[in-house]
Amino acid sequence: MKLTWYGHSCFLLETKEGSAVFDPYAPGSVPGWSLPPLTADCALCSHGHSDHNYAEGVTLTGKAPAFRVETLDTWHDEKKGALRGPNTIHVVEAEGRRVAHLGDLGHELTAEQLAALGKIDVLLIPVGGFFTIDADTANRVAAAIGASVVIPMHYRGAGFGYGKISPVEDFLAPRGDVKRLETNVVELDALPTPVTAVPARP
Repeated sequence: MKLTWYGHSCFLLETKEGSAVFDPYAPGSVPGWSLPPLTADCALCSHGHSDHNYAEGVTLTGKAPAFRVETLDTWHDEKKGALRGPNTIHVVEAEGRRVAHLGDLGHELTAEQLAALGKIDVLLIPVGGFFTIDADTANRVAAAIGASVVIPMHYRGAGFGYGKISPVEDFLAPRGDVKRLETNVVELDALPTPVTAVPARP
């Protein structure tokens, strides 16, 4: 099983049971990023904003994946969607692992939402703030979920990302399990756990 980061919140998940692209972004929607041609069994988009819902940018194989997909309704902000609308968390269960993509989560999860989410092995979490939860909140959410692999997304870096959001270092600073990768491909079987894995820019 592996994840390939294509910038912002977009990942390609490849498993023995099928493949999925999370949150592909439209051309010109995210500064510094350009989505390459992607092919997968399905595209999973967390909400309707152009930097997360460019499903037409993914060529579908026509095969139905054998993995299970669960969804959890959340909000893009702390006011139950009044500012930015709804957000959907997607959980893919494949090869005995549960991979959760939190989309543009804008609030801490309630006890009921955490219970509905269940056990998560791999967590893809926004950390940049302003449009999503910020670094401090993301650390609390990650701790509450308790995944053995945590991968930050939706942050600003040198030459990419929205100017209003924070760099990934704000999220990483209090964490003692950080592993910076030399590639944008995360080979999940090769990672030590627990770990906060930071893919390199492609």
